Order: sequence, then C-alpha cells, then structure tokens
Amino acid sequence: MDSSGHEQRLANGELHAAIAQGGEEQQQQQQQQQQQQHVNSADAVPSYVAELLVVRHGETTWNAASRLQGHAESDLNDVGKQQAVAVADRLASSGMNFAAVYSSDLRRAAETAQAIADRCQCSKVVLQEALRERNLGCLQGLTRAEARMQEPKAYKAFVSSDETRDIPGGGESLEQLYIRAQSAMEEIAEKHHGQRVVVVSHGGILRSLHIIATGLPSRGKVLNASINTFRISDTKDWTMCSFGDVQHLQDVGYLSSAFGGDQESG
Repeated sequence: MDSSGHEQRLANGELHAAIAQGGEEQQQQQQQQQQQQHVNSADAVPSYVAELLVVRHGETTWNAASRLQGHAESDLNDVGKQQAVAVADRLASSGMNFAAVYSSDLRRAAETAQAIADRCQCSKVVLQEALRERNLGCLQGLTRAEARMQEPKAYKAFVSSDETRDIPGGGESLEQLYIRAQSAMEEIAEKHHGQRVVVVSHGGILRSLHIIATGLPSRGKVLNASINTFRISDTKDWTMCSFGDVQHLQDVGYLSSAFGGDQESG
C-alpha cells in the first residue's frame, strides 16, 4: 500500500469506509491464508525490501486482570515470561539472521525483546517510544466495566468507529495511532533494506499494521507473543506475509481473553 495514499485517506476521514468496502468474504479468505503461514523460511530478503517480524509482548498482570494498559506500565507475569522465552527460542531456531531487535520502551515489550535479543545473539535492543501502544488517556489502568462507569465520555471515544476521535486525558485517536505506527515501521525499514529485523510492540500497533498493509481490519484477538511478518519496500509498498503465528506457544499456553487492537488495547 502506498504511504502517501494511506495518509491522504486518513486525512480525509475515509479509512472506515475503505475498510467496509473490503467485504467480509474477502477478509475471511485473506485472514485464513495468512494465518496458515508460519515463520519457517530463511530465504534471502531482496535488497530493496526490509522484512519486519513484529512480535506482541508476552502476557502481563494487567492483561490477566483485563485492565486497559495503553502507555501505563504493567510487568510480564509468569505466563508472559514463558511466552517471551518461547518466541525467542522460535526465532533463534528459525535459521534466520536478524540485523537488529527494536522494541517499544514500555517494560512489557522491552523485557520480551531482551529475551529475543539474548537468544538471537543481537547486541542490544533499540528502544523507541514511537512503538508504544495507543495512548488511552484517562482509561489507562481501568477495566472496561470501570471505564464505562467512571469515564463514560472517554469510554465512548474509545469504542467509537470515528478514527479522528481522540480519548480525553491525553489519549490518541485511531488516526493518530495509524500514522505513528506507519511512520515508525517505515523509518525502521529504511535502515534495513535487504535485512530482517525483529520489532516488539503491542496489540493496537499490530492491528494498525494490518490495516496499513491490507486495507482490512484483522479478525479476532492479537495474541500475546504472536509473530506477524511484514515486508516494506524502498518505495514504501507494504506486504503482509503472515499474521497471528503462535505455533511456538502450543506447549506454553496463552491468554484466551488477550487484549489488543483498535477496540481493546494492550
């Protein structure tokens, strides 16, 4: 998808209509095909493309308690730490070489990223604020039930289909999140043509990337420690190679009610 075209639709407030035009049947077929693909190829990346393996952080204490996280800090729980090790082992055994590991600077992502960097023998994790989850303003730290009762105006903005509507208390609109996510990934890609990198981020970012790459919303939950692969060319054309790969978690278990994305955030 062309970067300037995507941003123009955002500016015109037309993204929601564009998504709707995709059609439910087309979306289901595409999702099924993409989710069947796994991280199993160590083929060379073309010189004009960067391949980004975007990983959602492991489960946190607030995930388990169904609390909205946003930019607020919540640590990995025991399951999340196991998930971080499992995804690190998966990537380390894939036969791929990774030029770098990038991460949101929030602890839950940074800890997941460090496990990956250690196992993949990358020298360090590059922390970037731009890779953070959507800022949920005054809803951060609340359950959905608490948010409805205590912050009704903010909650209505949170669940609104209006991409331009921000959340009171310093929260972001979906439009702002999409633009931030696209810019952050394209800046990383620009540095790594012909290479693979790992990027550890959040559910809301991943749902944004799905829309940017395909023009369609993702279906279902964005699971903790899932691997989601995108390629971005030197002309900023996006391809989604796989989405929601959790093969490595079969023996670990993962949070069935995991948050993530444009309606829930983690």
